[in-house]
Amino acid sequence: MLLHNSIKSITRLTNRMRTALKFAYDGTTYFGYARQPGLSTIEGEILQVLKGLGVIKSIKDAKPRVASRTDKGVSSFGNVIALSTIKDIDNIQEINKDLNRVWLYGLKKVSDRFYPRYANLRHYRYYLKKYEIDENLLFKAASLFTGKHNFSNFAKIEKNRNPVRDIGNIVIEERDNLILIDVFARTFLWHQIRRVIEALRKAAEKKIKLNAVRMALDNPKKKIDFGIAPANCLVLVDIIYNFEFECIKELKDRILKNLEKEIISNCLSS
Repeated sequence: MLLHNSIKSITRLTNRMRTALKFAYDGTTYFGYARQPGLSTIEGEILQVLKGLGVIKSIKDAKPRVASRTDKGVSSFGNVIALSTIKDIDNIQEINKDLNRVWLYGLKKVSDRFYPRYANLRHYRYYLKKYEIDENLLFKAASLFTGKHNFSNFAKIEKNRNPVRDIGNIVIEERDNLILIDVFARTFLWHQIRRVIEALRKAAEKKIKLNAVRMALDNPKKKIDFGIAPANCLVLVDIIYNFEFECIKELKDRILKNLEKEIISNCLSS
């Protein structure tokens, strides 16, 4: 059943169904996604509001699982959280009124076996100020990262984590005073995109040579550090599954348009 074309209507859920929610947020106002004692986080904000409204019984009972635990400062246009509810969600806009810089705009009934981290594709975007960038060098540097590589020199590798990842595509587009860099892959490592972006930027500004980037990829056991790009210009654009979310289009379009304007303004002024 599709959602009614209204911000006040949303598909009724059966009690105790496992539900996946699609949401956006301004990550610059939080200490990252994941709950942390004594700190304001996106996960903490969502769960506190849903519990207060009686949508979930408790955090333990809800068993929340998220698609991406974004870092402090990173925003999102389309993260996904799955949880068990005890109350029908009739008015998503009423929930949004209680959330701070977090906006729900879609949902989907899912099975208990659904784990949002196992997605078909992840799409991130970085808003890069032009500066004195050689766009030809930027394209050449980006081409080095597509495909399967050991990203030990371009990520913070957690213990027992495989450093090999496969970037399906990197798309570069100009928009006014910005260059938009869209990166697509099924999974990413911690800090991977921001470290790749910093290498791209430095190569395009002729601060490092393309051969140095290539060497860092081809020699993962040799420690090479090109630095890390600021978090406030990185956005999780979308996470793709083999199903579509039931979204309120007008609500979604308005949220994403306004949030992107703020992110761009923030990046240009930083």
